[in-house]
Amino acid sequence: MADAPPPPPDNATAHPAVVFDADVRRTIPHYDLIHETVLSFVEALPEPPRTWLDTGCGTGSLVARALPRFPRTRFAVADPSPAMLAVARERLADPRVTVLAPCRTEDLPPGAFDVVTAVQCHHYHDRAGRRAAVAACFGRLPPGGVFVTSENVRPLTPAGLELGLRRWARFQERAGRSPAEIAAQLARLDAEYFPITLEEHLRLYREAGFAAVEVLWCSYLQAAFYAVKGDQ
Repeated sequence: MADAPPPPPDNATAHPAVVFDADVRRTIPHYDLIHETVLSFVEALPEPPRTWLDTGCGTGSLVARALPRFPRTRFAVADPSPAMLAVARERLADPRVTVLAPCRTEDLPPGAFDVVTAVQCHHYHDRAGRRAAVAACFGRLPPGGVFVTSENVRPLTPAGLELGLRRWARFQERAGRSPAEIAAQLARLDAEYFPITLEEHLRLYREAGFAAVEVLWCSYLQAAFYAVKGDQ
């Protein structure tokens, strides 16, 4: 019997919502570690957040892990994909979670949150779209609020990019992806997603108005950052 065809795409990622959680772990190295890095950083803040927005939430996996660790925090989740939000709504059936209507980060409704997270979602934007998305996150934070994000990043040199892609392909091979799947994923670079360098990320967050901007974690072709809104 022939294998069933894969589900059609229903979001900007290469992974349909119904198989996202399994597929993404075969594609992004250290995906669970990225989530743990974000969560442990927020746990290290002087006070637990009262409110937390996760934009580009996908299937809600980050907030699902955060709920038991932040028992007094209220969460809102947003994503442009109705299919992703349908999975998130079922997973996050908790009175402390509000699932927003489908929207991109730059189109978020008004609101104020102590923490805003955006994990692996803004690299689908061009540079103008990134600026708008980061500005939206900045605008949803009060003074002292914290933005935490993880993104695909571009190496500084062509040689670094070539080696980074070779290493990433090896990771996907070891994770069980087929040569065709790997080739299709690599072909998305600069066609469907548009990584920028670490330096460009730091400059982007500073230009948005954040007072403190730092690299939180980096490995393969991904990096996490945090940025703190100043008091003025």
